[in-house]
This record gives sequence, C-alpha cells and structure tokens, in this order.
Amino acid sequence: MRCYVFPGQGTQKKGMGRSLFGRFPDLRRRADRVLGYPIEELCLENPERRLSDTAYAQPAIYVVNALHWSAAQEDLPPADFLAGHSLGEYSALFAAGAFDFETGLTLVRRRAELMSQVSGGAMAAVVGLSEQIVQETLEQHGATGVVIANYNAPEQFVLSGSREELARIKPVFEQVEGVRGFVPVRVSGPFHAPAMAPAADRFRSLLASVEVGELRTPVISNVTGRPFGPDAQEVRDLLADQIARPVRWTDSIRYLRDAGVSAFTELGESKVLTSLIDRITTAMDAAPDPAPDAEAKPARQPAEEPAPDPRRALIERIKREILQPEIGDEALAFDEDASFRQLGLNSIIYVRLARRAGTVLGVPIKPDVIFQHRSCAALADHLLTRDDIAGAAAPEASPAPLREYRDERVTALLRDCADGTLTVDRTIEAIRALA
Repeated sequence: MRCYVFPGQGTQKKGMGRSLFGRFPDLRRRADRVLGYPIEELCLENPERRLSDTAYAQPAIYVVNALHWSAAQEDLPPADFLAGHSLGEYSALFAAGAFDFETGLTLVRRRAELMSQVSGGAMAAVVGLSEQIVQETLEQHGATGVVIANYNAPEQFVLSGSREELARIKPVFEQVEGVRGFVPVRVSGPFHAPAMAPAADRFRSLLASVEVGELRTPVISNVTGRPFGPDAQEVRDLLADQIARPVRWTDSIRYLRDAGVSAFTELGESKVLTSLIDRITTAMDAAPDPAPDAEAKPARQPAEEPAPDPRRALIERIKREILQPEIGDEALAFDEDASFRQLGLNSIIYVRLARRAGTVLGVPIKPDVIFQHRSCAALADHLLTRDDIAGAAAPEASPAPLREYRDERVTALLRDCADGTLTVDRTIEAIRALA
C-alpha cells in the first residue's frame, strides 16, 4: 500500500515550485485571486524575505504542495492513504476531496494570520532523547509552561513555550546524557501549544461555515494519529484543535505501517518527512514483537546487535564532526537531505568544511566536492563511492555491509544522482527496485 505525505511550515524557501508554476498556470491564477498578490513572485523571488513570515509562508507552502499533488496525479499511481505534517494536513485534505483548492487556501491564509498574531513564544527541537526523558526533564526543572508540540520521531521532539523558559532549559537539556542537540526552530510563535488556544477558538468559528465533503482517500489526523472519520463536524473540530494541540507524527506513521503501508512518497520541496519516516519505521523494525499473552511470554533472549550502516554512520559524522564545529548545534537537527544553501554558507565556509572533512577522514577533499554535493546525504553518498574514503568513512563497520552497499549497480546510480543525470527520487526508486 502507498501513502503520499505533505510537508508543513519550515520547508519554505526561495525558488520553491519553480518547475511547476508553468506546468499548472490555472492553479497559479486561482491562488492569485484568493490571495490578492502574485504567488509565483512570492515563491520564486521572496520579496522582502516574506517567506520567513508565517502569514506568507503557510499559503505559499499550501500552493506549492498543491502543484506537487497536481503533478503526482499525472505522474504517479493513486495513493491508499494521505497524510500531512501540521500545515501539510490541509494539502492532504484537499487532495482527498474534503474541500476545493480555493477553500483550502482561504482556510490556510486565515489560519496563518491567526497564528502569526500570537507572539511571545518560541519552539526548539530536542534530538537524541526519548519522550520519557524529555518529559521528566521538563518536570524536574519546573518548566510547566513548556510542552511537547511535535512528536516527530522516536528521538526527535519539538518543544513549544515562552522564549524565556526555552532559553532557561536549553543548558539543562544540553547536559542530559545522550542528547544530540537542542536547536531553536525558526517560527514566530509557540505553535501546537495551549498558548494558541485563542487562535484555535477564532479559527473554529470560521470553520463552522465551511462545507467539508466526503474523503475519497483516508487522511490521517495530526491530533489523533488515526484517520479522520466520515463526520464533517469531526473534521472541522480536529482542524481547529490542531492549532493548539501536538502533532502526533510518530503515531500517524506507526498506524500507517500497521495498516499495511510499505511505500511513503513525500510531495513537496523537501525530504524532511522522508527522513522522519525512515527513523520511525527503522525503530519499528528493530523493536521486538510483543508476546501473544502475558502467561506465555518466552524467556528474554539477548538482543542481536544490528549490523552497522556505513551510510548512516557517515551522515552522522558529517553533521557532528564537520558541520557542527562550523555552524553550531543547528547542524545536529539539520535535515540530511536539505541543501547547505539553507544555512547561508559562503565560499570561505566551504573551504573550511573541506579542510575539516579532510582532517576527519584522513584524505584530501576539495571545496568543490562540498559545494557540488550540498546536503549531508549527497555528500555521504559521494564519499562512499571513493575507495580512498570508504574505509575511513564508517569506522568499526564490518566488511560485509560495506561490500553489500558497494554493489556496482548502486554505485553507478549514485554517481548518476551526483552529476544530475538522475533526481534523488528516481535514484531511490531505482535502488529499491534492485533490492
């Protein structure tokens, strides 16, 4: 079974949708009529850096997601399920037929306006800790005004609360054993937290007059981690609740996997959700199967040590040993498929990254290599094809997994991806087909 997923706020960037506006001009014209300004100009040129403003970012993401959905209807097979992260949920509901494009865009614009009016708060990502440890740390240090806003993956959570409280507990979390990062999220308020309740109530009033049609494809709710039911009022209520309640992305993906979904395709301008889904499903696959009943539990057997993954190990080394010393803790939560351009690196930083990479891996690396392979994942894939680096790239990795990874067919596909002959999506599909 197949599920298409749509990203939310945080994935906006200058140039988004560039290849699709010309392909679907009617959608662009309809968006311009609703918004009252040229959406293509906003997405491609980002005048006055408006994409950093929630009021502009959310409509832009919704429109670009709709462009990708239009392309998917022509290029890809039908989906069995749909899901979206936070704002992306509106794209999923539009794709399922809950409302038309204009109605969805009107809702998103108003949602963005209401959320941007709530000030005084912030959000931060905690990476490397379990939910239990995150909750215990908040309670032990009296951070009663801070809550988990996003359950993104088994060891990635986003906290929401006042700027002062988040600043106070940042050094506390940084001292917790196992933490890999406490990184501020670039948003304008404490989203998905009780502080957003007034915005949720005002949005509920708007939703009361909106027609919600029957869903052609099941859509997973962020609030419940389960499919929306057939009742239109339930859909309205959950959309309003979502503004002030946490995004249960981990529960959503677990439900979909248990329902039989084996293929997840992210429609949008990033691979943030793809990375999160990989972490969730990997954790599910590694978890032991529960005993059928309490009385018949077998004796606990020692857990088999999983085979080391050289690619994953190298990506983590790039983040921790190469990027982090240059840009700080933001590197630890930086999406492995995101372009380094999002970090605003200049040519001097690329030179320093190349020198640091050479020191870490023990072989010379030119700045052009870093510049041409502009994400942690792309850089790792390139490095793993180099005989002089492969051994140093994944210390303590056993020879067998590395030989399996160095399949000549896979290496050829990765080189085609690196030089632009194949897109990342096509490369992944081809490698999966080989498997």
